[in-house]
Amino acid sequence: MIRKIKEEDLTKVMTIWVKGNFKANSFIEKDYWLEIYNQVKVDFLNQFKTYVYVEKDEVLGFISVCDNEIKAIYVKEENRGNEIGTKLLNYCKNTLEESTELFIKIFEKNMNGIVFFSNLQFKNTKVQLNEQFNETEYVMTWKRE
Repeated sequence: MIRKIKEEDLTKVMTIWVKGNFKANSFIEKDYWLEIYNQVKVDFLNQFKTYVYVEKDEVLGFISVCDNEIKAIYVKEENRGNEIGTKLLNYCKNTLEESTELFIKIFEKNMNGIVFFSNLQFKNTKVQLNEQFNETEYVMTWKRE
């Protein structure tokens, strides 16, 4: 089941987020993710539209969107490959309120993420330098046809 995040989901969501970033963006110092942890926690609950995927009362993944930008999408490592990420992404595609597109900024070194989004009809529409980390990132965009 996919539903809006609740405050009681935050601890599980943040654990998934931290572990996901440590793995997907291992080229960025772990301290960075820990430094922004509290602000991201507030954003997921109050600033962004965040949805969780729940089975048997357990949060297995989540997606967070703001102004049609996917800010985060992560699935617990042991549940990857079960199409949870695809279901979360399709949920957002099907519930867009005002626009017919979604986009994500994804580091070039995150090959698993690039393949995931490419398989779901996201196209690389821009290559840019993320100045904060001096890393190349792609802006990948999906548009409703």
